[in-house]
Amino acid sequence: MLLLVGALLVLGVVLGGVAHVPAPVSLVAGLAIALWLALFAARERLLDHRRSGGRLDHDPRGAR
Repeated sequence: MLLLVGALLVLGVVLGGVAHVPAPVSLVAGLAIALWLALFAARERLLDHRRSGGRLDHDPRGAR
């Protein structure tokens, strides 16, 4: 419950800060965050694919 309260508090602080900056600044910051998340996801996917050697960890058909 405390985690939820803390998360809501942080969300309120962040949204309050965004409300006081001009819209173009918010859009640029949002795009920068989205780009960072996309690059992070692509890197993790690539590293995971390399770690597994390009093979699946399990048979998708369920057969062994």
